[in-house]
Amino acid sequence: MNPSAPVPGLKVARYTLEQPIGQGGFATVWSARRDDGKSFALKILKQRYAADQGFLGRFEQESRLAQGLVHPNIVRIDEITAEAGLVFYAMDLFPVSLSTRLTELYVADPVWLARIGAGAARGLGYAHARGIIHRDIKPDNVLLTTDESPVLADFGLARAVSGYITSTGRALTIGTPHYLSPEQAQGREIDGRADLYSLGVTLYRGATGLLPFRSRDWWELARMHVEVRPEPPRRLRPDLSRHFERIILRCLAKHPDDRYQTAEALAEELESLVAPRAWWRPW
Repeated sequence: MNPSAPVPGLKVARYTLEQPIGQGGFATVWSARRDDGKSFALKILKQRYAADQGFLGRFEQESRLAQGLVHPNIVRIDEITAEAGLVFYAMDLFPVSLSTRLTELYVADPVWLARIGAGAARGLGYAHARGIIHRDIKPDNVLLTTDESPVLADFGLARAVSGYITSTGRALTIGTPHYLSPEQAQGREIDGRADLYSLGVTLYRGATGLLPFRSRDWWELARMHVEVRPEPPRRLRPDLSRHFERIILRCLAKHPDDRYQTAEALAEELESLVAPRAWWRPW
């Protein structure tokens, strides 16, 4: 079957496409209306990858693993299907991302940012406990509910790309260069602590308005992640608490052993910024 090009009004299975709302290297995201009137986001694999049986198999496998992640801070995947030559999964629709919000704010309120970071870390902890590493944490993949709670999107896609590269030897970029952990930049084995580094980059961006490492050259960015110490956030934003700065810099440690060892430990630290523990207790 010749694939249909995604266009507004196209009927795909139970969904009618409305408009494109995002695009990455491997897929596009469309808002869509299901036959029952409910709104969804459809992540549609680009045709060059949908036509590659090796990539397609891994995409479907990893999408089904992601579908099994049921947590308040992880986007819910409703179904995975193929229709009219398009391969996609339908997920809950969240029109606003952390990236959108940071573009509006430039720098974020520290308590609000800590709450976002803590929720994201809780979602990561749930996934890590089930053996799933995100591999591409960044503001675009942190979606926001109507009450500004964070919901992580895109679990599985980076892992599908990673497996595809391993099996075929093809050169494809995994992750987003500005948010890559040092071990990802070096092509080394990773665990959940790589996600905590990327979340640290995200918190740095939210707290200061800047990325810790800035270059248009991918290889230079990779070198900086591996070798260069980030500028302390308080130099860029003096009103940021020392506690928050320590949390961010610990996430950005070059060696995974020097970071938080679990996402839950990071979440607890961030939650202490939202509701600081009292150092005394009334009698």
